Amino acid sequence: MSAVRDAFIDTNVVVYLLSAERAKAERAEKLIAAGGVVSVQVLNEFVAVARRKAGLDWPDIRDVLTAVRANCAVAALTTEVHERALKIAEATNLHIYDATIIAAAAVNNCKVVYSEDLSHNQVIDGVRIANPFKAA
Repeated sequence: MSAVRDAFIDTNVVVYLLSAERAKAERAEKLIAAGGVVSVQVLNEFVAVARRKAGLDWPDIRDVLTAVRANCAVAALTTEVHERALKIAEATNLHIYDATIIAAAAVNNCKVVYSEDLSHNQVIDGVRIANPFKAA
């Protein structure tokens, strides 16, 4: 596993590993190869998208999950993460699932969440959101 633990990788980045958009797929692959943190939520959301939208079979899903877990630390969903997510959702009006991503990043001392689904450069609970697919 990589030593890079200050970056949290959101589900949409993992899903881009399956994308026909070559530039996004390559960017996602580089981010994951560099390491970071994902949560159990991210892994589960990836499975849902891979099955429902991408039509992947279970062995292919397991292959992707194995590659992600080989490069990234996996953060547990704990009561602490849940409580922090509730506070974030209440304060920001974010959906609880997005708030849980940010809470998991904060609890695991990540400085940035790579996500295409949240506001680029916004800082929530001490964690900066960065869209890794946004042109500089």
